[in-house]
Amino acid sequence: MKIKLFAVLSVLVFVAACAKKQVVKPPEPVAPVAESKEEPDVRAEWESIPELAVVLFDYDKYDVRADARAALVKNTEYLKNNAGLKVRVEGHCDERGTTEYNLALGQRRASAIRDYYIRLGVPAARIATISYGEEMPAVSGSTEGAWAKNRRAETKIGRGK
Repeated sequence: MKIKLFAVLSVLVFVAACAKKQVVKPPEPVAPVAESKEEPDVRAEWESIPELAVVLFDYDKYDVRADARAALVKNTEYLKNNAGLKVRVEGHCDERGTTEYNLALGQRRASAIRDYYIRLGVPAARIATISYGEEMPAVSGSTEGAWAKNRRAETKIGRGK
C-alpha cells in the first residue's frame, strides 16, 4: 500500500516538474480611439451662471413644480439667445435614500428639466444630463432646510473644446 502511494506521488511530482511554463503574452497595444464630437460634456468646462436659475424639487419627486416654470422659461430664453453654448442639466438629491436610488432620482430630475427645455424649443442635441445623486450637496446639514436646497437640478453651460 505504501509503495503504491509513494509511486503515485512520485509520478505526480515528476509530471508537475516536467510541465511547461506558460508564457504570458503582453497585451497587444490598442489603437487610440478617435475623438468624438458627439460628447461635448466630457471635454467642456461646465459653469453655473447667474442667468440660469436652479430648480428645486419636493421630497422624492422629479416633476417640475409650478413655482419653477417661470424660471425655466427665463432659462430657455437665455439658452435660445446663446445658441452656441453647450448645456448640461445636473440632477441632485438630499442625503436620504441609498446611493443607487439617489443617482436614479437625480437622473430623473435632470431628464425632467431637459424635457421641459426641449418642449420650450431648445434643441435636444445641445442638452446633456448627469446625476450626482447625493454626492454634491449645495449645503451641508441634516435638516429639512438643508435637504430642500439639495433636492435640485442645475443648468450649466459648457465652454471649451
